[in-house]
Amino acid sequence: MEIKIPENGEKMRIVQELVPGKQISIAHVIANPDPIMYRKLGLNPAVDYSKNSIGVVCMTPAESAIVLADVAIKASGAEIGFVDRFSGTLILLGTVSEVTASIEAVLSYASKMLKFTVCDFTKT
Repeated sequence: MEIKIPENGEKMRIVQELVPGKQISIAHVIANPDPIMYRKLGLNPAVDYSKNSIGVVCMTPAESAIVLADVAIKASGAEIGFVDRFSGTLILLGTVSEVTASIEAVLSYASKMLKFTVCDFTKT
């Protein structure tokens, strides 16, 4: 997208529009994150740090985060750290194996049952 700045000093108005598809754009596990990550995400490191991994899943349409959060917690012992039905963000907490199992279940369900386009699963 090219943005042209007016030469006459007028203010420019930019309108951004989200056209949701049916997709998962991020499916990532952060293994053994630093405690600052928990604080920056609005989680309590005193409670949540012992879980030792954070899973992040981003999707559109955003409302699907509710359904896929249910799939995630039923797939393993992972817990929901955060789910936002407006941004389509799902944060999972648990051991690396719990969060991995939950994200794999989410990707499978989204792909097979909801006919979503899904990204590759990544881990750091």
